[in-house]
Amino acid sequence: MSADGKWKIKVQSPLGTQEVTADIKTDGATFTAHTEGGAMGGQDISGEVMGDTLTWSSKITNPIHLTIDFEAKVSGDQMTGNAKLGMFGNAPLSGERV
Repeated sequence: MSADGKWKIKVQSPLGTQEVTADIKTDGATFTAHTEGGAMGGQDISGEVMGDTLTWSSKITNPIHLTIDFEAKVSGDQMTGNAKLGMFGNAPLSGERV
């Protein structure tokens, strides 16, 4: 599984669909990415690679301060997963390589 490349990712949050683009680069059991768009704005993130699954956390400050924990499974040019929104529950995640 290679998650390397540019992705368009959508999270179905309680505030509506949040769309970001992410440029992902894997390096063994870790990855880095730069994201743009959505409530998170531009962020540099890093996370773990476990087989075909990526996990990472992001902190947002708008509209509230919240740490979101992500888990996404990559299959070819598609990504599916979940975003844990703390007290706001879970939100489905989907993405496609662009």
